[in-house]
Amino acid sequence: MPTPIRISATDGYALGARRFGDQSAGPYVVIAGATAVKQAYYARFAAWLSLQGCTVLTFDYRGVGESRPARLRGFEARLRDWGERDLEGVLRFALEDKGSRPLHVIGHSVGGQLVGLAESNGSIDRIVTVGSQSGYWGHWSGVSKLHKAAVWYGLLPVLSNTFGFVPGKFGMGEDLPKGVALEWARWCRHPEYMLGHGIGKDGFARVKAPMRAISISDDDYAPKPAVEALHALYTGTQVERHHVSPHELEMQAIGHFGFFRSTFQDSLWRNVSTFLFARQLTRSQPVVA
Repeated sequence: MPTPIRISATDGYALGARRFGDQSAGPYVVIAGATAVKQAYYARFAAWLSLQGCTVLTFDYRGVGESRPARLRGFEARLRDWGERDLEGVLRFALEDKGSRPLHVIGHSVGGQLVGLAESNGSIDRIVTVGSQSGYWGHWSGVSKLHKAAVWYGLLPVLSNTFGFVPGKFGMGEDLPKGVALEWARWCRHPEYMLGHGIGKDGFARVKAPMRAISISDDDYAPKPAVEALHALYTGTQVERHHVSPHELEMQAIGHFGFFRSTFQDSLWRNVSTFLFARQLTRSQPVVA
């Protein structure tokens, strides 16, 4: 069973977290989840990684899950806070907690973006991203492009201002704080995404860890152009790209969230664990699969 813990973000906000395994050796892994997704979604994957010899830390960003306040209306939070304050606080905790073990990060969707905002990202030894992308709507095509534009220009601003937060029942997953949703929408309306709103490139360039970027062919939340746009920001390291289709795994669909289903423990999950346990290389060197 995982151990529930509380971790302080850099501004003192208390984050709900869970630690899986208590290994004295093996990698120490932080899972940075997707927008509006509770850490519980990653529990099976985290438990499996712990059985492979990892210590795994999951957490909820402020405003979500075990890090949600009693009242979400009027709660002040920005999307950048999730990276600069929440993920950064978790990384600082992990750096103290891990001892001499390597520190790895697995970022799902926005989790792979927020790595570039965390001040301690230069201390990470390996990174895996899953469906992580630039959210600018112009990276999509066809009907999907029109749908994304409608979300960023219409749906999120209207819901945020109507309810004081974005209710998850409208298809966004968990409820989202108003400030997070509005900043997310602003970023996604700009061709340079977060860089068009005061986020610098330096944080991304600071990352030197070998990185494996996994994208899925039927993932409408993260098409290849959007995935490539995000990972082009990580200029300080070699990014090893893995593009996966359901067909090659004899599956009908994977999508944006399917990676973390236990169905894939002998394929996609094993791909990740092999990378995490690979012989440590100089951080600027690519990893050869």
